[in-house]
Amino acid sequence: MFDNFNDDDRGQVGIGTLIVFIAMVLVAAIAAGVLVNTAGFLQATAEDAGQESVNKVTNRVEVLNTHGVVGAEQDIDNITMTIRLAAGSSSVDMNETSIKYLSGGNVTTLTNSTNLDGDGDAISSERTFALYKVTDDDGSFGVLNSMNDRYEVEINTSAIEGSNDANLGGGLTTGEQVTLEMTSRTGGTTQVILTMPQQLAGRNPGDPVEL
Repeated sequence: MFDNFNDDDRGQVGIGTLIVFIAMVLVAAIAAGVLVNTAGFLQATAEDAGQESVNKVTNRVEVLNTHGVVGAEQDIDNITMTIRLAAGSSSVDMNETSIKYLSGGNVTTLTNSTNLDGDGDAISSERTFALYKVTDDDGSFGVLNSMNDRYEVEINTSAIEGSNDANLGGGLTTGEQVTLEMTSRTGGTTQVILTMPQQLAGRNPGDPVEL
């Protein structure tokens, strides 16, 4: 039944075929290495981009309340905001935080000018804002690193508006609107839009007004 079976037949592979096979294995290994490296790079890039996006959303401040001070010209000479960390935010350094000030007649970027401990007399100008301590658990004034920390940010609207030659009279007038955008170092932004009271007549200079 098996008379035609030849035990002398042998399968042979030529050296050329062997070389091609080894070359294919090497190419596949190199390609796999490239794919692994590319996947790792893309993963790291995605993680960095994701962390930056999270920081822009979370690392920012929250404005609790705002008030202004009436000036001699029956206008608002300065604006004070009480701030704290926004929910879920890590620490925010107010020394590295800028405030974009936008009104009907002015647009400028303000930086922190306060080099004191938060209890002294800070000065704000047409290019800076002043920072005051309300509560600070660990004495790290300038850096909001606890949900219990509270700072006051003071903006001198009289200096800013008075820097415009077209408006030498002082601060913000009744009904005027101002937009404040506070941006932390990581890009987290808090926007506040304030409208000055419609009626300031009868107010004495120095009187506080809720905004």
